[in-house]
Amino acid sequence: MLKFENVSKLYNDGFKAVDNVNFEISEGELVVLIGPSGSGKSTTMKMINRMIPHTTGTISIDGEDVTKLNAAELRRNIGYVIQQIGLFPHYTIEKNISIVPQLKGWDVQDINKRVEELLEMVGLDPHVYRNRYPKELSGGQQQRVGVARALASKPNIILMDEPFGALDPITREQLQDELISLQQKLKKTIVFVTHDMDEALKLGDRIAIMKEGKLLQIDTPEKLLHEPAYGFVEEFIGKHRIIQNPELMSVRDVMNETVLRSLPNRSPEKSLSMMRKDKKMMIVVVDENDKMMGIVSAYDLMKKMNEIKSIEEIMRSSEPYLKSSQSAKDAIVMMSTASLGIIPVLDEMNRVVGLVTRGTLLSALSSQWTEMEAE
Repeated sequence: MLKFENVSKLYNDGFKAVDNVNFEISEGELVVLIGPSGSGKSTTMKMINRMIPHTTGTISIDGEDVTKLNAAELRRNIGYVIQQIGLFPHYTIEKNISIVPQLKGWDVQDINKRVEELLEMVGLDPHVYRNRYPKELSGGQQQRVGVARALASKPNIILMDEPFGALDPITREQLQDELISLQQKLKKTIVFVTHDMDEALKLGDRIAIMKEGKLLQIDTPEKLLHEPAYGFVEEFIGKHRIIQNPELMSVRDVMNETVLRSLPNRSPEKSLSMMRKDKKMMIVVVDENDKMMGIVSAYDLMKKMNEIKSIEEIMRSSEPYLKSSQSAKDAIVMMSTASLGIIPVLDEMNRVVGLVTRGTLLSALSSQWTEMEAE
């Protein structure tokens, strides 16, 4: 769908910001561009919507050269989310979201319906937030509006330039999880720029590592971790993250045994209080025999707090899940299909014994590598 062919960006002073880059991004794929400052990652992304014109080569969308398209129309058909959010302070939230649909000549009723749909999608009650102004929202709420605005005209491609970089760690993790959930539903083609390798590993279907304008390697997180193509890639990812013989490790070695559990009839207020006390983003719903029933996220809970009487009403399926007899390799393979990046681990009686996340995988494999180096 999106293709770079021998693309370079050369400035008048002779500086080559992007040097002969070649890659393709499939429809519905989330690709992360990452590298040190000055590596060309943001420039590469901004050349897609011609915010920065490329010097040589071809960038095409569905086979059409972007330089042959009207620049304004191209940008209206590509969603764009930035770190500074960029909301118009004198516009209401509703008007901020509706800007592009209005420019494209949408009917007023269709715009109103779309605004309501998007606010609900990003976890903001439209009846509460649509008439507020950006200054009345927290940073995380503003960034949610930024995501909603990028989705407003139903673009096939979305560009995200370090969108969560300025947020506190808890809000950042919440929005990362929200983006994963949205992407599972919408299957947009997303180009995401970040300087945070943990964020890249969590979000990316594939990760493109850049240095001094060159694209060194673009691969799945698992392949980058296991088969770095260059010494710089290995160093940039961090040797501690390199996967060594995961098929020889039990899933018990890569799971977190501390699991926040609840019976299905617990109230949303008490459940959220438990999460805050234990600093957990998820609660596992079990029956009286500790057998797995489902998962409830803090995001879903806060969104539906006033609409439910018990957490059973909003719990997600426990699939996929792992058996405690399986290997770490099974967890790595299964992670790409896991809801919100979490896999429950069950014993032979289907009782919950732990949770595997990308974080626990990397932490456990990191420890293994450190021990091997020490020996």
